[in-house]
Amino acid sequence: MATIPAGGTPAIQEKRSFASLQESLQADRIVTYRRVGNRELSLHIFNPKDFESSGNAPAFVAIHGGGWTSGTPSRFYPYAHALVDKGYVGISVEYRLVGQKGVTVFDCVKDGRAAIRYIRAHAGELGIDPARIAVSGGSAGAHVAAGTALFDGIDHDGENLEISCKPDALVLYFPVIDTSEKGYGCRRIGEGWKTISPVDQVKAGAPPTLIFHGDADNTTPYAGSVLFTGRMTKAGNVCELVTEPGGGHGHLNQDMALFDAAIGKTAAFLGEHLERK
Repeated sequence: MATIPAGGTPAIQEKRSFASLQESLQADRIVTYRRVGNRELSLHIFNPKDFESSGNAPAFVAIHGGGWTSGTPSRFYPYAHALVDKGYVGISVEYRLVGQKGVTVFDCVKDGRAAIRYIRAHAGELGIDPARIAVSGGSAGAHVAAGTALFDGIDHDGENLEISCKPDALVLYFPVIDTSEKGYGCRRIGEGWKTISPVDQVKAGAPPTLIFHGDADNTTPYAGSVLFTGRMTKAGNVCELVTEPGGGHGHLNQDMALFDAAIGKTAAFLGEHLERK
């Protein structure tokens, strides 16, 4: 039955949307994982109910998109928070953006890799199991996420390379996966683009990977995900591609039914490949 306010008109319930979900979420804590010059880079953390800092929870790390040039951690709060009710610590990552004081895409990758090293090195105080860290990202954030697993040697000076930044699982939403002229970002990256093109850096031993992509994506071409999946499988890796027929770029953010379905598939995939560890 509709609620009738004093004015006599039924109350209109705001339609659930990705934007409204973003606005409704607030991180439980924010910690600095790296200082670059005068810049502090942070992790925005969501803890599950009845969380104990001495616990051993899996982590679901989310990296926002924006073509490497825009966006904030709050943009990806809905993803970072999505598995909290299943006992995951959710983390949204801040990284430097291209155009800020000479920052390049290589620097974005370095920041992403540093973030995972920090999480693994400080797993105890974050209440996280260092062997159950899943990394996800959307669009350019998915490129940074893939870089934590595939782009060896793209690291900050002084990083402790004995601590692995390789995640235990990857989930890539409408990803920048091919940075050639046929894909996305070649000119923005410039010389050396192939060294940070996920489809060109596939290797055996990559983490189990789940990809969501619309086949009508005109920004980050779907063909790149098809090629990446084929190469991952040929290399002996687990890689699943979930195709949305007619889906454009960011399709999951535009339809909450698709978003919810993707989160459900993400939870099932991690349940099979991450939580069994």
